[in-house]
This record gives sequence, structure tokens and C-alpha cells, in this order.
Amino acid sequence: MTKIGYAAMLEQFHPTDLLDYCAAAEDAGFSAGFMVSEHFQPWTPQQGQSAFAWSFMGALGMRTTLPFGTAVVCPGFRYHPAVIAHAAATLGAMFPGRFWLGLGAGEALNEHILGGPWPEASVRSAMMFEAIEVINKLFTGKVVKHYGEHFKLESAKLYTRPEIPVPIYVATAGPVNSKRTGKYADGMITVGAADEKIGMLWDKFDEGAREAGKDPKGKPKLLQIHVSWAPTDDEAMDNALREWPNGGMAFPKQDIRNQEDFALMAKLVRPEHFTNRCEVSSSLEAQTENLQHYIDMGFDEVHIHNVGRNQKAFIEAFSREVLPNLRLG
Repeated sequence: MTKIGYAAMLEQFHPTDLLDYCAAAEDAGFSAGFMVSEHFQPWTPQQGQSAFAWSFMGALGMRTTLPFGTAVVCPGFRYHPAVIAHAAATLGAMFPGRFWLGLGAGEALNEHILGGPWPEASVRSAMMFEAIEVINKLFTGKVVKHYGEHFKLESAKLYTRPEIPVPIYVATAGPVNSKRTGKYADGMITVGAADEKIGMLWDKFDEGAREAGKDPKGKPKLLQIHVSWAPTDDEAMDNALREWPNGGMAFPKQDIRNQEDFALMAKLVRPEHFTNRCEVSSSLEAQTENLQHYIDMGFDEVHIHNVGRNQKAFIEAFSREVLPNLRLG
């Protein structure tokens, strides 16, 4: 049965306010828990925030009772994989069975800040999967040494570890990484896309899992979707254009380094650019139909990001008129 979750976007909200929204979402029936964004900088200066996700998640675990995880953190630039393993193991130990580690290959917006090289996508992908190897070694609790192509580790051991293993999910949107995700990770995260593409990604994930001797059935498949709901269509569109213009940019964004560049690109975004990328509508019936479509595709969890500042009104409206009308399977 599909569960509905709440996307906690630290690029847009002060962490104290976002804790309140997460608690309200739990009370309102967003039972899948929380996808927590992990950014050093927002996409655009207008978004205005970018708190440290690891501090926020410690507070989130205390404030709520639902699962939560990073969507997503990049291992290899700002963080060595050992640091991520340390942080993940600590959250897993503090909140047994609730924390999952979502990983991605990274975006220059966040990762360029230390001034190192920014390699091609294929290299970043290789780094991510080598990082998963390092993290899994550390999760065993053994003394780990690793001398790989991208990472080195000398005599490291995690002393604080969870009783329930922390699952690793990988965010991916391409066939090669989907297959690797099936091989090396415990589940997959993706964003809304054409039905054919999503089906292809699942097929590749399942293929990779079988090649690794794993049964793909039951491996979690998580989705994050962006919506813009407000009392009127004009307000919903205004929210999308002002608060989340990056959602209307239908091109790869991993190599763009500065939020000021995104702000310049945002001036080119038009209402039609959100078609099939963000459900912009004041109609709660339309929002329900959009959400139901992804539920019917079989995702285990669908996490909703409402792009406007109107989080309380969004949570209340969806709790009252959307969540009760969904067929969750």
C-alpha cells in the first residue's frame, strides 16, 4: 500500500518553522514521513534559506514519530563517505528503524564551495557507488581500510551503530544508474516523469537487483513530486514562478554553480514550462487525480512538495480533501 509523505524543503523555510510544518503534516496523515532536502545553498536567493540538514534531522526525530531521510546528500565533495556513514549511523542509533540514507551524485550548486574539481557526470556516478561501498563497510562495525579510485580510508571504525541497519536509497533518473542502484542500494528515489521513463527506470532497477542475487520485489521505490496549490489558479502559478522557478527548467542543472545564475534563468521561465513537471492548480480534485496517477503506478511512498509559502493551508487542505479520497491500494 502506498503511503503519502511530506517533502521538507530546507531551501525555503527556517528550520524551526519547518519543524512545525512536519509535525503538522504528521498530525494531518502524511504517514510516510519526511524527505529532507540537503543543500548548502538554495536554488535561488528568493528561496532564502538552507539550514544544515543533519542538525535539523536530529530535531525532527525528536519532534515527530515517522520515518525520515535525506533527499538527497552527495558523498564525495563536501563530505567524505566516512563522515556520512558516521552521521547516518548516529541517526539510525537514535531513531531505530526510522532513518534512511538517500544519496545522489551531487550538484555543483552545493558541492563547488570547497573549490575542488567538478568532474563529469560519469565520474560523479562512479564516486557515489564507491562511496556506498565505503559506507556499507563502515556499517559492519569492523575496522575498515579502503584504497579505491576516489576514496581512501585508514583504520576507521564506527563505534555508535544502529541495531536496525540504515537502508541506503539512491536518487536516479537514468538507466545506467538505475541498474547500479538495484545492484548496490536498498531502494530507489526518483521524481515525477513520463510513465514510460519511470517504467524503464524500475525495469533497470529490478534487473540490477537480480544480477546481484537480490529479489527486487519489496525493494522500496520512493517518489518526490512538486505541486503548487493555492486558493486560486493565479496564486498557485505566482507561487510556482516566484518560489520554485527551477521546477520549470527542463534541462540538467547539476553543473550550475550559483543561485544568482538560477535567478537569471528564472526570468525565462513561463507558466507552460511547468506542464508535466509541477501540478499548478487551485483544484483539489485535480491535485487528487495527479497524486492518484502516481499511486496507481505502484510507488511505495509519494512525498509531496508544495512549492509555495502556504504550507499550513496546504497541509490542512490536503488533509481534509485530498488524502481521504486517495485509493492507496
